Amino acid sequence: MNSEELIRRLAASAKPVRRLPHPMWRAMMWFVLSLTYAAVLVFVLGLRADFSVRIAEPRFLIELSAAILTSMMAAAAAFCSTCPGRPLWERLAPFPFLLVWLASLGEGCWRDWTLHGVQSLAIQLEFSCFWKIVATSAAPLILILLMVRRGAPIAPYLTTGLATLAAAALVAAGMLLFHQQESSVMVLVWQFGSVLVLSGFAALFGRHVLYWRTVDMRSLDNQTTPHC
Repeated sequence: MNSEELIRRLAASAKPVRRLPHPMWRAMMWFVLSLTYAAVLVFVLGLRADFSVRIAEPRFLIELSAAILTSMMAAAAAFCSTCPGRPLWERLAPFPFLLVWLASLGEGCWRDWTLHGVQSLAIQLEFSCFWKIVATSAAPLILILLMVRRGAPIAPYLTTGLATLAAAALVAAGMLLFHQQESSVMVLVWQFGSVLVLSGFAALFGRHVLYWRTVDMRSLDNQTTPHC
């Protein structure tokens, strides 16, 4: 089949397609819905016992804000990465906030070490924290994957990783409000580390989650074309 015949058949059988909203608007819709889900989750589980003390600490506020902004920017980057022709730098939007989040945890580890010594760097096994992030981030992750699938899978691995980062970072921010950790190193390993591991692992399956939808040419061949 030559190109002219293919174009003619596609033009004759193509269905109208509604243009997707702006990626920032779609990211905002996802974030509002997911933030509502996270707020309900915190309400059901209850605030941590030392919340009134921690919320007054500047480092805790920076950590919480950086996690939320990482989620917002990762969602925006995921939606932008499915739109052809958009600047490549948009895909890097969440990483400055991710570094601020990491720096705030690093500063907390350093402060704990200066106050309590090597004992403050002890890491306890808390796999339950990892599975809590996996379980609670499932809903916002499924939602954002369904939404980004409507775009073009230009970079499926990166898009899937960014979408997972958005969902996991938002849930990690919620866990700061209801799940109490004893030291910054535990938060660094079991919350921040879980977000990175989940994002990297999910990115490996990007090609299976986001893929180009093919046209069944047999249906076009079976169609009859009217002649003048």
